[in-house]
Order: sequence, then structure tokens, then C-alpha cells
Amino acid sequence: MAIPRDFINELIARTDIVELIDRKVPLKKAGKNYSACCPFHSEKSPSFTVSRDKQFYHCFGCGAHGNAIDFVMEYDRLDFIDAIEDLAGQLGLEVPREQGTGKRHDDGLSRDLYQLMEEASLYFQNQLRQHQDKQKVIDYLAYRGLSDDVVEHFGIGFAPDGWDGLLGRYRQNQDAQDKLLTAGMLISNDSGKRYDRFRDRLMFPIRDRRGRVIGFGGRVLGDGTPKYLNSPETPIFHKGNELYGLYELKQRHRDPDKVLIVEGYMDVVALAQFGVDYAVASLGTSTTAEQFQLLLRSAKEVVCCYDGDRAGTEAAWRALETALPLLKPGDQVRFMFLPQAEDPDSMVRKIGKDAFETLMDSAIALPEFLFDTLATKYGIDKGNLAKQAFILIEKIQDTVLQNLLLENLAHKLGMNSSEDMKKKLGFSVKQAKPMANNGLKGRGTPLRLAIALLVQHPKLGMGLPPQPALAHLQMPGIELLPLLLEMTREQTLNSAQLLEQFREHSYSGTLHKLAQWDHQVADENLLEKFKQTLVWLNNQYIEQRYQELSLKQTHTKEEKMQLSKLISVMKGLN
Repeated sequence: MAIPRDFINELIARTDIVELIDRKVPLKKAGKNYSACCPFHSEKSPSFTVSRDKQFYHCFGCGAHGNAIDFVMEYDRLDFIDAIEDLAGQLGLEVPREQGTGKRHDDGLSRDLYQLMEEASLYFQNQLRQHQDKQKVIDYLAYRGLSDDVVEHFGIGFAPDGWDGLLGRYRQNQDAQDKLLTAGMLISNDSGKRYDRFRDRLMFPIRDRRGRVIGFGGRVLGDGTPKYLNSPETPIFHKGNELYGLYELKQRHRDPDKVLIVEGYMDVVALAQFGVDYAVASLGTSTTAEQFQLLLRSAKEVVCCYDGDRAGTEAAWRALETALPLLKPGDQVRFMFLPQAEDPDSMVRKIGKDAFETLMDSAIALPEFLFDTLATKYGIDKGNLAKQAFILIEKIQDTVLQNLLLENLAHKLGMNSSEDMKKKLGFSVKQAKPMANNGLKGRGTPLRLAIALLVQHPKLGMGLPPQPALAHLQMPGIELLPLLLEMTREQTLNSAQLLEQFREHSYSGTLHKLAQWDHQVADENLLEKFKQTLVWLNNQYIEQRYQELSLKQTHTKEEKMQLSKLISVMKGLN
């Protein structure tokens, strides 16, 4: 099932890209456009511009560019379909579907899985209120000190003991059973018999950034094993890309000052019960690059909480190595280590919110943790310490932060500067590559100008007569211009809509560059200049055809007539 092109055009037309981006990246008026520091790389002065006329954004520093759909995809890390649905949801629109071969075949399956997972979540919540064994669960929640408000906020439920609690609801629906098996809610044994994956467990729904249930975590109520059980990887659940509690956090804090990342969902819930309601969990995995990107986009300060034993220190070091290439100036990553045998859940119950947050405030900053850990490992061996530090600092993509850490390292080693340090120790650090300026400047060729003018102002093509000569003109890249003229002749499009139609096309990169080319043509001269380029291109064809016929030894009757006409035209041109 594909999304109709007309709907995508309507969605782009109805979405004001300035308002969309301003909600996430505050913009300032800058002439006709709006500007800000780019959200996709670090910079001190704004090079990120947004055009209301074109409904398009572009960063002259890192080259990021696109329309409203591209921004949502990049900023919120959504795929194309999810970005469409997100924008449609903001406008209160239902995304239509049509039969087509160009769309991935699993979209219908994914929608069904989301619906079934939501139904499962409601089923578990109802069991918590209605099942005959509900009292033992209520007693357990009371023992853990969880209030009704927290239970409701996180959608906590109960999977009853038994093999077919959830399965029984779909006994007559084979298709739903198959999809629940795909979603990891059912298990099939070697003989083909199916049964519930989660049994006699406290259930924690795992939601994506849009609030859709994509998986579950289940905690055993008794002494069974495993103590915690998570959904497996499925078409809609990839645990390395998700953070438990992030959706719930954003429901209470649109722009949190800090985010605390812990290991398990019970830690997140217990912290929220005590007022520390800005924690998320990595679902028992080492924090991935995708998860760190989500964290750094959610708040400028990320505090990573670990046990104070050797395993906790090693996990923190892995997190540091993951975070380094993603950091930019202003980002704060710190490491908090709890006493042995304590976890966030037990710690906050023991000392309370205020003392817990005081511990958090004293968490170790990333540079300090990096250098202290290396100092512990290498002691007075400054050469090895510096070598290992250089290897890590090279991973940093931001030159400003890279240089700050090099200066910090020099200070730790008792040297005057990073340059002095490198000379004395004989090391060199490969500098992170500066962001390339992908902007085009100057007038360029008439063909480039014609395409750029049409991409930036598609209304120039509206009602324009066909230009058949362009289809026969021998010139690199000419085939793109007739295509654009045909697309803009009979329909009103803005730049964002026009570019969207080339999303998967080989011309996409060229068109995006031309969309922000400073062609230096004044607004009042746009139409005149555009027509001049078309006249020049048509004249080029006339000259080319004249040369072709002039070089021929013999001509047909038609070619003789054409050559005669061309000679007359050429005299006029000259």
C-alpha cells in the first residue's frame, strides 16, 4: 500500500516549515528567511536557514537540507512513513493508502502489530483491575510503594498465570494469532502449539516516541526465572533504538534540563514515584549510539547511572566510547556510580529524592571520567596514557570539543598546551574534518541557472508553452529541465513539493544543491532571466542542428528545407 502523491503534496502545503522547526529549534528572522544554529552539527554562529517561501531548510555548514518531511525524519529519527504519519497527526489528517508496487509490503503488517500490541496493553491493564488474582498484584505494587497515578502513567498491567490468557482472546482469529507470534507475544513450540510468552508477571508496556506500544517488559511476581523478561526483536521493536520511559518523560517534560539513564524499567518507575520523573532505561543493553542520539536530543545533560562495581565501571567506559563521536560543545555527559549492592530503585527508596539528586549533581563529568580512568590504568606512564587518550579524542567529530579535550589532557599531564604536549610526546592527532560548505555561488551556466530558478520558484513554469527543442539539445544534464517544465506547467507547486517528487531519484542531490544556490538574480528580474535562459538554450539547439546539417555531404528534401530555415534564423541571431 502506497501513500498517494497528492496527499504528500497536500501535507507539505499545509505544514508551515518555519512553525514546525521553530517548535524544536528556536528561529530568528534574517531578512526573507529564518536562521538558527544547526541542530544537526555544532557551530558557534548560525548557518542553518529556513525559507518560508520555499518551505525548505538548509545548513551551509554541514549540508543538511530538505522539506518538512526530511526535518522530522532527521530530527526525530523517524523513517519516511512514520514522518508522514507524524506530520499528518499534527494536522489531524488520516493518511490514505493506495495499491502500488513501490511501497514496502510490510506497512499493513506493522499497522496491525501496533494495534494488537495496544490491545494487549489494555488487556494487561484490565487484568490488573479485574482478574481473580489481582489482589496479589495490588499487594506487590503497594509493597513496592507504587501509587495509582504512577501505575496509570506507565500503563502497568498484569499477565495472569496460565498458558492462554492473551491467546484465548484470539482463539477464533488465526490471522491475529499469527501476528501476535510475529510481535513476540506468543511462542510456538516444536509441535506447533502456541502459548503466551508472558505469564504471572507485572507488565510494563514499552512505547516508541509516538506513544505506540512496541514491546513489553515483564517482572516475575514470585521467585520464578528469569526475573525480568523482555519482548524479542520484532518488525516494530528494536531495543537498541528505543528507550523505556522516553515517551512518558516527554509527556511531563517537553524540554527536560537533564535525562538520567538507568538499566531497568523498574528503576524508571520507582524513580518517578519519588519525583525523579526524568529517567529512561536502556532495556538492559549497553547504551547504543542510537540511544545516545535520542538522549542528547532530549536534553543537554545526560547522566548515566551505574553500579559502583567493576562491571558498572566497564559499562560506563563502553558508554563513554559510544558517546564520544556524537558529542558537540554544550553537551554534558556525566557518570553516576551507586554503592555496591544498590540500584536506582533501592537507592531512592533508602535516601529519598533530595539526597538522590544531590548524588546526581556530583556525578563525574565525561572528561574527568576519561582521564581519571586512564590515569588509574597507566599510572605515571604518560606516553601510554596520552596515546590511549589520543585514540579516543580522535573519535570526536567536533573540532571545537576535540581541541578542548586536548587542552584538558595537556593540563592533566602538566604541560603548557596541547601543541607542546604533542611535540614532547611525539604524537599527532588527526583533526576532525571541518564541515564542508556545500553552497553554490556565482551565476554558473544558463542551464544550471534555468533549473535553479525553476526549482526555487516553480511558478515560473506555470502555463509555459512546451519547449520541444530542449529534448533534442545535446548538453550534459539537459534532460532534467524538460522534466521540471512538464511537472510545473499545469500544477501549482512550491519548492518543497517539487523536490519531494525526486526523493529517491538520481537527480535528488543536484536539485537540493540548486535549491539553495545564490544565483544573484533579483526577485523582480526572475521571470525575465528565466525566459532569457530558455531562449539561449533554444538557440543552442538551433546552432547544433545547423552544424549537424552543414557537415553532411548529402541532404534529403526535408533536411534541405530545414537547413534553409536554419540559415535564415542564424543570420537573425548574428
